[in-house]
Amino acid sequence: MTRWLDTALSPGERADALLAAMTLEEKIAQLGSAWPGNQEVSGNVAPMQDVFARGGVPFEQVRADGIGHLTRVFGTAPVTAADGVERLVALQREIVAETRLGVPAIVHEECLTGFTTLGATVYPTALAWAATFDPGLVERMATAIAGDMRAVGVHQGLSPVLDVVRDYRWGRVEETLGEDPYLVGTLGTAYVRGLEKTGVIATLKHFAGYSASRGARNHAPVSIGPRELRDVILPPFERAIRDGGARSVMNAYVDLDGVPAAANAALLTGILRDEWDFDGVVVSDYWAIAFLKSMHRVADGVGTAGALALAAGIDVELPDSLCYGKELAELVRCGDVPEDLVDRAARRLLRQKAELGLLDPGWVPKAEPIDLDSPRNRAIAREIAEKSVVLLANDGVLPLSAGKVAVVGPCADDPLAFMGCYSYPNHVLPRYPELGIGVAAPSLVDSLRRELPDVSVHEGCPVRDEDRSGFADAVAAAAAADVCVAVVGDRAGLFGRGTSGEGCDAPDLSLPGVQDELLDALLATGTPVVIVVVSGRPYALGRHAGRAAALVQAFMPGEEGGSALAGVLTGRITPSGRLPVQIPRHPGGSPGTYLNPPLGRNSEGISNLDPTPLFPFGHGISYTTYGYSDLRVEAAEVPTDGQLSIAVTVHNTGDRAGEETVQLYLHDVQAPVTRPVLELAGFARVALEPGRAARVTFTVHADRTAFTGPDLRRVVEPGTVEVFVGHSAADLPCRGSFDLTGPVREAGHDRVLHTPVEVRPLGE
Repeated sequence: MTRWLDTALSPGERADALLAAMTLEEKIAQLGSAWPGNQEVSGNVAPMQDVFARGGVPFEQVRADGIGHLTRVFGTAPVTAADGVERLVALQREIVAETRLGVPAIVHEECLTGFTTLGATVYPTALAWAATFDPGLVERMATAIAGDMRAVGVHQGLSPVLDVVRDYRWGRVEETLGEDPYLVGTLGTAYVRGLEKTGVIATLKHFAGYSASRGARNHAPVSIGPRELRDVILPPFERAIRDGGARSVMNAYVDLDGVPAAANAALLTGILRDEWDFDGVVVSDYWAIAFLKSMHRVADGVGTAGALALAAGIDVELPDSLCYGKELAELVRCGDVPEDLVDRAARRLLRQKAELGLLDPGWVPKAEPIDLDSPRNRAIAREIAEKSVVLLANDGVLPLSAGKVAVVGPCADDPLAFMGCYSYPNHVLPRYPELGIGVAAPSLVDSLRRELPDVSVHEGCPVRDEDRSGFADAVAAAAAADVCVAVVGDRAGLFGRGTSGEGCDAPDLSLPGVQDELLDALLATGTPVVIVVVSGRPYALGRHAGRAAALVQAFMPGEEGGSALAGVLTGRITPSGRLPVQIPRHPGGSPGTYLNPPLGRNSEGISNLDPTPLFPFGHGISYTTYGYSDLRVEAAEVPTDGQLSIAVTVHNTGDRAGEETVQLYLHDVQAPVTRPVLELAGFARVALEPGRAARVTFTVHADRTAFTGPDLRRVVEPGTVEVFVGHSAADLPCRGSFDLTGPVREAGHDRVLHTPVEVRPLGE
C-alpha cells in the first residue's frame, strides 16, 4: 500500500504503485481541481466564471477523495505574499490530513506578465518580449518568475502562450509572441526553459489554432487547413516540448474544422503524444470540458463531456471538477467509459506529483513569503521594456532636447496602459479600487518630468469613449509647445472591459475611440508631433505617418515602461526593439501577416486592396545606423540532409553604441504547394560600439526548409533556396542562394528546428 512512498523507485513506478492503491473515486479525484474562494469573488477573470461559480460546492466536499490541482490560491482575490502562503499551507495540510491517502495537490497560477498576484512584478507583455528578439533575456525573466512562484509553494505556471498571430484584430494578440512561428518558438522555448529549470511546470497554450479564429473573434470556429496547422500553428509547441522540456499543455477553446480541441483525439493524442512523444500532462483550459456541453453542444451532459475529453487526451480538468466527477465515475462503472482511460490520465498526473516531490514520505508544504517585486525583478523588467520599444520613424525630432513639451493623450499619465490583461493590476484589482495598482509604476509623464524641465500633460480624450471635450485644451497646449508627444493606444481588460485582452476583439485596426481624430487635430497645429502608441496589438497608422515627426511603438512594456519610453524619447536609451508584427497602413480589409505566398501580397490588376504594411515585420530604426556587407553562402549545393553556413558582416556606421537585430530569411523558389515569399530562419541581436563590426554566422540545416506537401507529409525537397539578410522583412540588402540536391526526404519529429548563430566581433 505504501510502496509509492519509496523514493528509490522511479516516478513512474511510484505512480503505478499509488494508482494500484486507489479506488475509482480517488483516481477520478486526481483528475480534477478545486478553486477555493471562487464563489465569493465578483467579476470574471475566466469566461463565464460567474455562471460556473454559482454551482460551486464547499472545498471539503470537493477534496473528499483527494484533489489533483489547486487553482489560483494567490491570484483569485488580493492577498499579501505572507497571507497567500498561510492560506496555501492550510489548504495543503487539510488535503493531506483529511483524505485517505494524503496526496497533496499541484498548485498552479497564471504567470504571463509575471506571477499574477498582488504586489508581484508586472513584466512587459509577451508581445513586448518578442520585440526584444532576445531569447536569453526572456529566459532570465522566466527564471525569476519561477523562482518567486516556487518560493511561495506554486508548482505550475499557465504560460507561455504559443499561439501564432494570424489576425491583428484578435484581442489576445498582446499575449502572443508575434506572427512568425520561428520567433514564437525560439522565445517561447526560452521562457519554458526558465520555468522548467527552476522546477516550475510550464504550460503551453492554447493547443491549437486559437489565434486563427474566424473574424478574429474570441472562441470563434477555426477553419484553417491541415497545412497551415502543421507549418504555422504547431511548430512552436513542438519545439517548446522537444527543446524546452515543457511538461504540460493546455487545450484551446475553439473547434478546429468542427472538432472542439478539448475532444480532438487526433490533436491531443495523435500529434501530441504519438508523433511528438509528449509524456507530460494535458490540462483543460478553464471550463473547456464543460463547454463541450454548453457551448459546442457535442455532449448531452457533464459526464459525457468528461468522457469525450478523457478519451481525446485531457488528463486534468481545470479550474474546478465539473465533468471529471461522479457522473464520469458512473459511466465507468456501467462500462461506457473504459477505466483504462482514467488510469492513463491519473498515472500521468501522479508521475508529475512524484517528480515534484509531493509523494515523498513526510512531505510538508514548504513556502515562505518573499519580496515579489525585488530589485532583481525590476531590473529585468526594465531591461525588457527598454529593449522592446520600437522606433518606427524619426525626422530628427528625437531625441527630445530641452524645450516646452506638451504630452497629450489617454495613455500619457496612466501606468495601467503599460500593463497587459493578465497583469494583476488589470486582471483582478479593478474590483478593488481601494488597493490602487499594487506596484510602483510611474506613468510616461512622471518619467519625462524627471528628465526634461518643462513638461505639461493633457488627456485629450479617453481611450475608447467618444468624448471630444478635451480636444480644445490639448490642441491649445500642443500649439503653444515646441514639441507635442501624443501618447495613444489601448487599455487592457477582459471580456469587453478593455480595448485589448481576452474577449476584447476589434472590428478594425483604427485606434480605439476618437484617438485618430485627436491625432488629426494635434497634427494640424503645425507643432512637431511625436506619436507614441502603447498598445496590445498593432494599429493602422497610415493616416498619420506622413505628418508625424516621429512614430514610436511600445507593446505594453510593464511597470518599468514609463522610464523605458522616457529614456528612448530623450536619448538616454538607444532604441533597439524590432516589430514582431507588422504595422498596417489601412484599418480594414487586410488583416493578414507577413508570412504569405505571392498572392497574399499586393497583386495589382487582380485586387484593388493593397495589403502592404506601413512598417514590415522585423522593422525598427535607431539613433545610430548599421550597414551590411560580405554575405557568404558556404556552398552552392547542399544535400537535402545536409547543412551550410551563411555569414554576413554588420557594421555600426553611426556615432552611438547600439544593438542591431540581424535577420535571416529564406525563400523556397518553387514547390508543389505555395510557399511564403519570405520566412524568418534565424536572427541575432548584435551589440556594437560606433565604428565597430561583427561577423554573424548562421548554421542552416536543410530541415529548416521543410514544408508540408500535397500528401500532408513534411518533406525537404531539392530545388533553389534564396537567402536574404538584413534589417527587416522589407530591408534586406544582402542576397544569395543555394541549391538543395538529392532525393526528396521526409522530415519527422527529429528534424532540426533551430538555426544556431555565432557572433564574432571584428577588429578587436
